[in-house]
Amino acid sequence: MTKPFILDPQDQVLFRQAVGPVKRMRCDRIEPIPLRPAPIPRFTEADERQVLADMMSNYFEPAELDTGEELYYRREGVQQAVLRKLRRGQFQVGAALDLHGMTVMMAREALAEFLRRACRDSLGCVRIVHGKGKGSHHRGPVLKQKINHWLRQRDEVLAFCSARPVDGGTGAIYVLLRRKP
Repeated sequence: MTKPFILDPQDQVLFRQAVGPVKRMRCDRIEPIPLRPAPIPRFTEADERQVLADMMSNYFEPAELDTGEELYYRREGVQQAVLRKLRRGQFQVGAALDLHGMTVMMAREALAEFLRRACRDSLGCVRIVHGKGKGSHHRGPVLKQKINHWLRQRDEVLAFCSARPVDGGTGAIYVLLRRKP
């Protein structure tokens, strides 16, 4: 163990004589180093721009069309039991979007904004009403098939399926979203 340092009283007197009279100074503050700006998530932003570009494309894959009226999709890794619960309406729907009467372009933009808000608000399940396409006459349900294609491209979409009859049946879908960690 080392002994604590004790200043000799004579040394203290000599120091005071050498330094002379002292007056207390105001504390001059040194400006803190400016904080770095928050990091910009460039890759995330690029992914979102690519998704929007993909959603705006008119690429159409006929093999993705189901011959029946019911829509369903389950991302790889999502259990079949989760899709079964979704089909039964056992998830609480946090928000709904009605696309009735919208053009394809309007519906695309409304869907992108709706999903962005739903993810921001950490909603686990939402409902999208696309209609049954009865106003499209011989073309069939245009928005329904576009929604089917667009949602499969979205990273935050884990699964979706046609809603129960009480919630719109084959004219609406439940969408299960990935929650932010």
